[in-house]
Amino acid sequence: MPTLDWIGKKQVVNHHLDVPFRILEHKYGFQNGDRTDKETKSGNKIIHGDNLEALKALLPEYEGKVKCIYIDPPYNTGNENWIYNDNVNDPKINRWLGEVVGKESEDLTRHDKWLCMMYPRLVLLQKLLSDDGAIFISIDDNEQANLKLMMDEIFGSRNFIGTYFWYKSATPPNLSHKIKKNIEYVIAYSKNPTNQKFYGIKKISKSDDPFTKPQNSLKELHFPANAIQVKLPDKTIKKGVYGTEKFPSELLDDLVVKNGTNENPVRFRNKFIWTQEKLEQEISNETRISINSESLVLSYKKQNYSNEVPPNLINEEVGVDTTENGGRELTKIFNEKVFDFPKTPSLIEYLVNFLCDKDSIILDAFAGSGTTAHAILNLNKDGGKRKFILVEVENYAEDLTAERVQRVIKGYADVPGTGGSFDYYELGPALFTDENDLNELVGIEELRRYIYFTETRLELPESSDQDNNYFLGAHNSTAYYFFYEPTIITTLNYDFLSTIKTRAEQYIIYADNCLLTEQFMTEHRITFKKIPRDISRF
Repeated sequence: MPTLDWIGKKQVVNHHLDVPFRILEHKYGFQNGDRTDKETKSGNKIIHGDNLEALKALLPEYEGKVKCIYIDPPYNTGNENWIYNDNVNDPKINRWLGEVVGKESEDLTRHDKWLCMMYPRLVLLQKLLSDDGAIFISIDDNEQANLKLMMDEIFGSRNFIGTYFWYKSATPPNLSHKIKKNIEYVIAYSKNPTNQKFYGIKKISKSDDPFTKPQNSLKELHFPANAIQVKLPDKTIKKGVYGTEKFPSELLDDLVVKNGTNENPVRFRNKFIWTQEKLEQEISNETRISINSESLVLSYKKQNYSNEVPPNLINEEVGVDTTENGGRELTKIFNEKVFDFPKTPSLIEYLVNFLCDKDSIILDAFAGSGTTAHAILNLNKDGGKRKFILVEVENYAEDLTAERVQRVIKGYADVPGTGGSFDYYELGPALFTDENDLNELVGIEELRRYIYFTETRLELPESSDQDNNYFLGAHNSTAYYFFYEPTIITTLNYDFLSTIKTRAEQYIIYADNCLLTEQFMTEHRITFKKIPRDISRF
């Protein structure tokens, strides 16, 4: 298999292991249309901070649990700024990999810089993805080839699902000194080889046709003259009951067929899903309605007059908009233009619908204007409980990204609110110092939460007076204790054991030292874990 090499690759392949584990500091919750100091615990999160560190912070809770990842990373056009703090301590990288990479259209190493930025993030995203999950990445020609080879290396070439084409602009391509590019790509990979079929929007079959899909009651529709194309010999078809036993269709007037159309108005009674108003709207939009057999089953096909859109693009025929529509929608939300070339929610909705059920977690690590959250809130109108996690490094994370989500929840302009809630976080201090000790700035409670979660994958229960101050909680017949004091050395001994009140089949106790014998701990099912050596790292 071909491999991709670039300046600095050796230094970033395992760089995710050196990224500090930071806690997430809760800033506010948004629920019932208002901010609150308390966490909503809705599962919806917006995180402000470098996504490399944010993804590391998400690992304890979300490793292997995210069903769908969508990212829209910097395209590295040479005309953009992308800000990420990749402090890889290597002279070769430090020559050119800094905190801010600006316009470098003549810099032949800008592709190396982009690959160094993306590689560790993709490694962490792969860890967060569930075994049956998939990742979708928007990209254009600048890095599409490099991204494909890098994804083959991280995710495995056998997990490549395919490349979708997205028609990003309604303005047709033109030739001047350069070709205007109208197509972007969405590269898709699964976590593991899967038999799951990525259908997208299915084609309408006769049994699903809006004209013939069974409803609870009969409905009558009036078709004007020349509204139906009839692929039958010219003749008069007498009124009566036609169709099939499963889908009977009653013709209420004689149907005069001439030159393949109905020469006179005609009425049908059936269990139509469309209303008369919807029918007239479709006819005015030149939707083609046809009858192809003696059973007089009606079918329809929307006309597509855009010769600029190749049929394999995920646009009009499946309801995916362009960046122009995405921009208009965003301007409608804020009453001004606030973001260049935002993705449209319909694109993310389309991709999420490939594989996500109504309880899935969807992650966007390059959140931008918050389109992914908008899409998930739209999808949840079906009663679903899909969760979104957004990460945005830029300073507009609160004023634009989170603000957009708030307005979508509450409603904007003439668009009713979707409802919903989320929690907003900032990246906090690192859990461990550079000397690999516990960082006291994190706070005892955060340390307790971390320890308990690494052991049980559960949230720390509320403290109670039923045990000593170091008791974390009990789970699966195991009691957990974090015997830690910032200013003194703690020792697991018989005196400490005498303070334990919880009865359990086994005990896991963190402390600085231990004076108990191995035989005693084995007999009493006690496991000692040394602080900080035995604390799990992510």
